[in-house]
Amino acid sequence: MLTHFDEEGRAKMVDVTQKSITERIALVEAYVYMKPETLRMILSKEIAKGDVFQVARLAGIMAAKQTPYLIPLCHPLPITNVEIQIEPLEAESRVRITAKVKTSAQTGVEMEAMVAASLTALTIYDMCKAVDKEMTVESVRLIYKSGGKSGEFKRQD
Repeated sequence: MLTHFDEEGRAKMVDVTQKSITERIALVEAYVYMKPETLRMILSKEIAKGDVFQVARLAGIMAAKQTPYLIPLCHPLPITNVEIQIEPLEAESRVRITAKVKTSAQTGVEMEAMVAASLTALTIYDMCKAVDKEMTVESVRLIYKSGGKSGEFKRQD
C-alpha cells in the first residue's frame, strides 16, 4: 500500500502523530566515476574551485537539513547528526560517498541520507566538470536503516 496517497489517489503527507519516537539511522552510498587524472587532481588539491572533498562534505550536510524543502511530502525532522565519508578508490577511478543521518523522531531519515549523498556527489561533479565532462554519478542507494516499526534493513549485495 502506498502511504502518500489518500483513498481518492490524491497526494498526502503521512500522519505520524501516533508513531513512537525512536532513534533512527539511515546510511546511503553513492559513487562518482571520473577520469584517473581528475581524481589525481582532486587528491593533490589542484582543482581551481578549492578543496573538493571538504566543500562536497559541507554541501551534503547542508542538503540533509534541507530535505523537507526539496521533497514535498517529507516531514521536517530534528536531525541529530550527519556524517559524510568520501573515499577515493584510485584503482577504480571513482569516489565512494557514504552519508549517515540520525534522528530521534516519529519517522525515518532515509530521504535525508539520500539527499545528502546525492548532493555530495553533485558537488564533486560541479567542482570538477571544467576538467572532466565525462564524470557520472551512479548507484545512490540505501545500505542500512534502523528504527521505527519496520526495524532494521541491511543491503545484502
